[in-house]
Amino acid sequence: MILVTGASGFVGQKIMQMCADTIACPSLRGLSEAEIRRIVAESGVDTIIHTAAISDIGTCQANPEASYIANVQIPLYLAKAAKDIKLVCFSSDQVYSGLEDEGPYSEEKVKPANLYAAHKLEMEQQVLEIAPDAVILRAQWMYDYYLKKSNYFMNILNAKESVAYSSRQYRGITYVKEVAENMKKVVQLSGGVYNFGSETNRSMYEITRGFLEAIGKKLILEDSPPRHNLWTNCAKARGCGVTFSCVEDGLKSCAKDYGLL
Repeated sequence: MILVTGASGFVGQKIMQMCADTIACPSLRGLSEAEIRRIVAESGVDTIIHTAAISDIGTCQANPEASYIANVQIPLYLAKAAKDIKLVCFSSDQVYSGLEDEGPYSEEKVKPANLYAAHKLEMEQQVLEIAPDAVILRAQWMYDYYLKKSNYFMNILNAKESVAYSSRQYRGITYVKEVAENMKKVVQLSGGVYNFGSETNRSMYEITRGFLEAIGKKLILEDSPPRHNLWTNCAKARGCGVTFSCVEDGLKSCAKDYGLL
């Protein structure tokens, strides 16, 4: 049985829909360590998948204390409560946001460039100190046909006249359905940090041009100034059987699932 935190959120909701033997964790916001221990103990689960977080970079920057509680303290309480329970925590590819080389980045070299990323990296390190068998997933920007959260797929669908992406920016973006499909394999991984998501060797400009052509949407595609790369090498997870479509095929798969192809 799997306890899913953030079960009504973007990622947690999809895991609840697609994975068997899941139960929704009540909100952990504002709870003490003892209260979280009690919830975990009474759940009777053998696995926890922790998706809950404050993931908006601007919100974290504006409210550091709330970011620390949500993104560091609560995962640490879960790690202490887990004991013999397998713990999977979602982290972020933002931990690479301050690196100056182009990538793709493997798990060993990190440099956060914002408070959210710094808190996620602190979470990773402290959780693994407490629970060395925990699995940390450095997830990419995820998308779906989803109205409650801004994401790449919806940004393209909702664009009216033009979109702008850089021909010098590389990053992985991932269909959240494939994230949920991989959970069965994820819970079998050895403890440690894993880059997690779709891979590509094409720029965001090239990816967008191909996706617009695939769905037949006529937009002006502008080549914007480059941003930092969040281009990850997922060979470690892939070598353990955790596989994703490439970015381009993942977008087409999502479009097909919603009748756009």
